[in-house]
Amino acid sequence: MARLRAPDGCPWDIEQTHQSIAQCLVDECCELLETIDNGDMDHMREELGDVLLQVVFHAQMAKEAGHFDFEEVAREINDKLIRRHPHVFGEENLESSEAVLKKWEEIKATEKRNADKPKSVFKDIPPPLPSTLYSYEIYKQIHKRELTSGELVDEKAIEEISTELDEESAGQIMFEIVSACRKSGIDPESALRRYASKVKAEVESLTELK
Repeated sequence: MARLRAPDGCPWDIEQTHQSIAQCLVDECCELLETIDNGDMDHMREELGDVLLQVVFHAQMAKEAGHFDFEEVAREINDKLIRRHPHVFGEENLESSEAVLKKWEEIKATEKRNADKPKSVFKDIPPPLPSTLYSYEIYKQIHKRELTSGELVDEKAIEEISTELDEESAGQIMFEIVSACRKSGIDPESALRRYASKVKAEVESLTELK
């Protein structure tokens, strides 16, 4: 990666920033998750390498800016694993998974980054899974490759909505749908991902018939 980012290296790699390749990390993690879901060990090996590339890429850019390097990234996670497993690397006796998880959270809460975190009325919310990006990519590919969209995609309705849509109204509509799902006991992430997967499967089946 250092060679690719060198002045005489790859023009594309040289131009990248942490922000410009952020989406690549999301994409690679999604592809890895797919291999895990499918139990596809050969492709899992490949996708793990692609995720590792993202770590190496970000670490190299951080090194160039004088912040940290890949060795420091590896050292920090190594130290964290030792610190959060006192029952393995220390004298503490924890005999169940529940006890281990409780201790993990106790130790985590005392670490500086977490101790300094601003208090919130909300509990910690995990980063959102990218079902919206998944759907976005499926629809983009349908149009980019001029595929038959199938009955699950109402192009007329999408066109009508898009003519009235801006960022603010899009955010409002999506927020209201997610909130309505909450009231109905529906997991919006799962619902969108499942529907997008149905669209993908239908488009694939229609494409195979051509």
